[in-house]
Amino acid sequence: MSESPFKISVPDATIVRLRQKLDLTNLPDELEGAEWDYGVPLADMKRLVARWRDGYDWRQHEAQINAALPQFTRPIPVEGHGTLSIHYVHQRSEVSGAIPLLFVHGWPGSFLEAKKIIPLLSEKSEDHPSFHVVAMSLPGYGFSEAPSKKGFDMAQYAEVGNKLMLALGYNEYVTQGGDWGFAITRAIARIYGEKHSKAWHTNFVIGIPPADGSGSNTEYSATEQAALARTEWFHAKGSGYRHQHSTKPQTLGYSLADSPVGLLAWIYEKLVSWTDNYPWDDDEVLTWVSIFWFSRAGPTASIRIYFEAGNHDLGKAFFVSEPKPTIPLGLSHFPKDVLVFPKSWSRGLGNIVFEREHDGGGHFAAYEKPNQLADDLGKMFGRDGPAFEVVPGHSGY
Repeated sequence: MSESPFKISVPDATIVRLRQKLDLTNLPDELEGAEWDYGVPLADMKRLVARWRDGYDWRQHEAQINAALPQFTRPIPVEGHGTLSIHYVHQRSEVSGAIPLLFVHGWPGSFLEAKKIIPLLSEKSEDHPSFHVVAMSLPGYGFSEAPSKKGFDMAQYAEVGNKLMLALGYNEYVTQGGDWGFAITRAIARIYGEKHSKAWHTNFVIGIPPADGSGSNTEYSATEQAALARTEWFHAKGSGYRHQHSTKPQTLGYSLADSPVGLLAWIYEKLVSWTDNYPWDDDEVLTWVSIFWFSRAGPTASIRIYFEAGNHDLGKAFFVSEPKPTIPLGLSHFPKDVLVFPKSWSRGLGNIVFEREHDGGGHFAAYEKPNQLADDLGKMFGRDGPAFEVVPGHSGY
């Protein structure tokens, strides 16, 4: 399984075609005073579309990504699905005993989510451990090849992640993930725990209410009540995309693949509503969305994960189920994630050895709050942490 250096290099003709499509945009009307109640405001879309068409320089951002992130591709065989070319970032620390860490993103994210946290984790320091960071593009995302057969579920994503780490020489490693990254690293912990995966950490802390029905809102703290209110908002006002993804992804996929404006609106809505007042710059948004538009397989491939996991019981992928992973688990709670629960609801996730609550931050913690998330990992795996030297011979110092 040979490794090949990779640089993003979108063909000129693809960029020209994008601008041609943007030139032909038809925007809908909007009700007076609608703001965000009905979805993405028209004023935001007019501004972003105009910038994407006339002022945004993809080549500049492409060069910045290439300069900041050492990227590679490698063929990874997946049982029952042939061999897929997987794109990944591999940032080795100068610390020889750094801790191998696999970072796994979710939707609507990409390897770009790890851009800010990678230098924080890989730097040499006496104050915190260093990590060799591997941030893969999930199959069907970014510049990784997409599965061509049905049934590519959590076990297959976990197989890709584990085989990638083994191919890089990391026979033992730890993982970090949010969103689908939670479900995939949990699957890695369940399937490859103890032997290969030595500990896992997530910023997407799932929970289920007590089975005996105990616990009413009046018994929870103000913070926990705010968490439940956030979750109720998401279920009532923000989860429609999930039902579409998990039932008829192909139908939606025609719009995402053919209309850059449709793709922009679909993702921009989540970037704004799933974060904690993060000050998105227009070019930041457009770069994030461009990764999907210029992706190897196209944006439709990225949403099929919902269908595959849903057909095999979405609860098993995300919620507490048996068998639970036994390796050490770290939890970082961010108050403006899309699903937020009282801490007691997550006790069944596994062997929790580290836990920290933050007073700000949302769904994309590695991108929104990279310093806080890196600090949590440093405390969990550091000299005085509960998972110190969990990977033998790799203390991080």
